[in-house]
Amino acid sequence: MRKSISKALISMLIATVFYGCNKESGEYKKIVYNPEVIHESMNMLTKIIVHDIFSPPVASRIYAYPSIAAYEVMVNENPEYQPLAGQLRGLTPIPKPEANVEYCYPLASIHAFLTVGKAMIFSEQTLDDYRNSLYKRIEDAGIPEEVYERSVAYGELVAKHILAWADKDMYKQTRTFAKFEITDQGDRWKPTPPAYMDAIEPHWSEIRPFVLDSASQFIPPRPTAFKTKKDDAFFKEAMDVYETGKNLTEDQEAIAKFWDCNPYVSHLQGHLMFATKKITPGGHWEGITAIACRKANADFIKTTESYALVSVALFDGFISCWDEKYRSNLIRPETVINQYIDPDWLPVLQTPPFPEYTSGHSVVSTAAATILTKMYGESFAFTDTTEVAYGLPPRSFDSFIQASQEAAISRLYGGIHYRPAINNGVEQGRKVGELVISRIHTSDASLAKQ
Repeated sequence: MRKSISKALISMLIATVFYGCNKESGEYKKIVYNPEVIHESMNMLTKIIVHDIFSPPVASRIYAYPSIAAYEVMVNENPEYQPLAGQLRGLTPIPKPEANVEYCYPLASIHAFLTVGKAMIFSEQTLDDYRNSLYKRIEDAGIPEEVYERSVAYGELVAKHILAWADKDMYKQTRTFAKFEITDQGDRWKPTPPAYMDAIEPHWSEIRPFVLDSASQFIPPRPTAFKTKKDDAFFKEAMDVYETGKNLTEDQEAIAKFWDCNPYVSHLQGHLMFATKKITPGGHWEGITAIACRKANADFIKTTESYALVSVALFDGFISCWDEKYRSNLIRPETVINQYIDPDWLPVLQTPPFPEYTSGHSVVSTAAATILTKMYGESFAFTDTTEVAYGLPPRSFDSFIQASQEAAISRLYGGIHYRPAINNGVEQGRKVGELVISRIHTSDASLAKQ
């Protein structure tokens, strides 16, 4: 009897030790080293950005700093990758981890991402709930307690470093600056129906860029001079918007709606006003980044690199575009058409509340597509399912550039931009993207060292 009991105890102990070692050495890594955990975290950040209704420029900032934090942590475990510190304006090297102790760097990376993200949104509890659920999965999978605590503490340390850097980018100061002043000049931007909202982020050009020498580095050609006679070039541009809107094909209307990306669409019913919340242009391209990473089977470091570089291009793209918007301060097609052509005309898309020139989607879509093309190739075909969550069917593209071109022309179909804003916006975005490529080196397998 004793022998059988002893054998049973020994067998149980062996099984327990074996299972414990398996969990400790491998099970939790299946969660934290799976790039789906960073996609999941980015998607949660997007959902909160949509819920909290951040404007496109502000959303680009919320995407950028957490993505940079996540990438910088992962460089510790991947010496073939170069940190962004010293390459992005004002970013100094992150604190070094302790030597000769074990870290779970993906956990530290995610913690840095979520901690920085939490500091930049309103719905903090939603992000906390997601984080706690994720961390419980990791703990239940058997991560050693000391590794867990050390990794989270390191992620916290990096997050503080990134947030201190972000705190100096002029964002807080611009919250206190004066509102944009409306003038009576015929060619100047005026608030548009139905909400007649104030101009969004008129001081965004004062935000510190990551790579641009200044907000005005890529000033586009001047918009067409405002004239309203039928033979004038500007009037013909307005007529182009008007006629295009009246004669849209079914596919053109679908394209306009697919790339709408207006975070706050106002609706009026009697005396009531409510809003439809949507993803921002930057959020759409973060979604495309996820699609590219998944299709290419990008590992954790490659995924964080992709998000970081696309986010840098989006951030600087918005700075460049918004600098021009409030320099030219050009009137929107809806205002011109209603005053000079057809008082009852409505664009397919609701006109967003800021000046017309250049087209923000044209700029940032091209900048993001330029980065993704460099990282994943010129003929990277994909199906864009980003808007499915917002009730729109997917669209397929043969390349990132083709997608960005469709995003750009969608603004004409939507009735919110003249062609010069689109064409010159594409060129502006290309220059931003190429500047990021020329100045940032992360790995030889991605952006070429110049």
